[in-house]
Order: sequence, then structure tokens, then C-alpha cells
Amino acid sequence: MEEKDVQRLLDMLYSMIDEAKSAAFSSDKCVISRDEALDLLDDIRAKLPLEIKKAQELVRAREEYVSSAKKEVEKMLRQAELDAKVIVSESETLQQARRKSSEIIRRAEERSKELYHVANTYTEDALRRTEEAIQAALDEVKESRVRFRATSNEQMQANQEKLRERRSASEQPQSDENA
Repeated sequence: MEEKDVQRLLDMLYSMIDEAKSAAFSSDKCVISRDEALDLLDDIRAKLPLEIKKAQELVRAREEYVSSAKKEVEKMLRQAELDAKVIVSESETLQQARRKSSEIIRRAEERSKELYHVANTYTEDALRRTEEAIQAALDEVKESRVRFRATSNEQMQANQEKLRERRSASEQPQSDENA
């Protein structure tokens, strides 16, 4: 549920920026509500620790999975040793027991490798997806900040230009009166 919340918040931020009115004389600059954007960013920031906690839980689950697999392998090995001890009576039976024991050990080692590989692959994939989600959110925030700064600077320059025009307009009639 939290993952969808972070994605939903990012989608809302994206929509806000995408649907924002264009700034005057600019097709790639826009005006957005600072408070709404900051609220969304605060919500995203609050949810990201949950994503990190999920990743940590996945790592713990992988460790438990590997530990369980090791216990299963040890149990299989103990059983193989017990089987080998029970079967050791005659030379043919002894040879058969050794072959069976070796086969069980080989299968147990293969199973252990397979379980370890599956657990690592799953954990690596989950961590990669979490990293990508966090990086995408960070990139979106950086882009929003750049666009916000650019829009803010443009508005400030436009306001300063208007003030200059008003000053020069108010100074003109005074110089005409003095003449």
C-alpha cells in the first residue's frame, strides 16, 4: 500500500507540473503552487523511509530464507550420514550406501546453491526496484526545483523591469515640467 502511496504522490506532483499554466513568453516554464508542491514533497519524504524499511525487511527475509535452506541442507546431510551408518553391513550394501550418501549430499548441495541463487536474485531485484523508485523521486524533485527557480527568477526579473518602466514613466513628466 505504501509503495502505491509514494507512486501516487509522485504522479500527483508530475500532474501538477504537467498541467501548470505556462509562464508568460515561455513554453517550458510554468507556475505552480509552491505550498501544494512542498506538501507533496513532504508527503513523499515521509513515505520514503517506509520504502527503505521494506528493503531492509526483504534483506532480513532473504537471510532467514538462506538460513532455513542451510538448516534443511544440514538436516539432509545428517539424514544421509544416518542412512549411510545404517546401511553399512556388507560390502555391496556399503558401496550402495556410499553411492546413495554421495547422491544425497550432491543433491543437497545443488539445492542449497539453487536456493541461495534464487534468494539473492529476488533480493537484488527488489533492492534494484526500490533504488530506481527512490532515484526517480529524487530526479523529479531536482527537476521541480530547477523549474521552480527558473520561474521564480523570471518573475522577479519581470517585476523589476515593470518597476523600472514605472520609474522612468514617472520621471518623464517631471523633466517635461522643468523644461
